[in-house]
Amino acid sequence: MQKQAVVFNGQEVGIAVPVENRLKFIAVRFNVIDLDNRLFDTVTEIRRAITEHLASSGRAITSH
Repeated sequence: MQKQAVVFNGQEVGIAVPVENRLKFIAVRFNVIDLDNRLFDTVTEIRRAITEHLASSGRAITSH
């Protein structure tokens, strides 16, 4: 495993960093900061968590 950008709706929202056999999500957008430092098994799982988080918080990913 290696570091990789996490892109959601066409925008980079974070970085997935390998930690042992999992991925640590490092948020780079405020809208997903609540998921910062959480561990996931796959990038797909990270994207699913982002979708659920944004839906429950009423937030959206917007460009600057």
